[in-house]
Amino acid sequence: MIRFHGVSKYFPTKRGRHYVVRDVSLEIPDHVNVGVLGRNGAGKTTLMRLIAGVDIPNKGRIERHGRLSWPMGIAQGMQGAMTGRENARFVCRIQGIARDAIPEKLDFVRGFAELGDYFDMPVSTYSSGMRARLNFAVSMVVDFDCYIIDELTAVGDLAFAQKSRKMFKDRRDRASFIKVSHNLKELASDCDAGLLLDRGTLTYFADIAEAIAAYRTLTRQSA
Repeated sequence: MIRFHGVSKYFPTKRGRHYVVRDVSLEIPDHVNVGVLGRNGAGKTTLMRLIAGVDIPNKGRIERHGRLSWPMGIAQGMQGAMTGRENARFVCRIQGIARDAIPEKLDFVRGFAELGDYFDMPVSTYSSGMRARLNFAVSMVVDFDCYIIDELTAVGDLAFAQKSRKMFKDRRDRASFIKVSHNLKELASDCDAGLLLDRGTLTYFADIAEAIAAYRTLTRQSA
């Protein structure tokens, strides 16, 4: 369960405050896969950071129940000065994974992310796609109740996108996700409900089809 209580998030600009969300109060139920929609520049990545707790509101609070992942996607990253292995080991330790189980987890990350020798090189040397694969693979060694996904399939690697989708399908019985994607067919197929972000307003739709219809109406009006 995720609840927004009068949440506002804004950034100062020369023209005044730019609101991502403004006085938003709503509830995202447990065990529901949610697709996030909004026009370019609406603030979807900031919204995902707020949900995950990586960023904080200027006003109000967000109540979270259960374990939420950090945002996964090409816009996110690990510590650049550390190697992929060091990043993965650090995450395992802060997430409370038993020390004797960590070597097996590291082998999984290296293999799933398909990093080869780069696994022992600084993340700053990685391409955006390699960072995304590492981010995803590290997230998969932790059993979260809800995974936060920000355009993960936009890395241009079809094989990895297919593999990651299969991984999520295998976890659907015990976990849910909140997902940003510009691929409406993907959202319609994978999600139950939707969030539509537009000019500071955030609307929850219990049916993803209704969210997509509202988004299409919005983009037609602004065309």
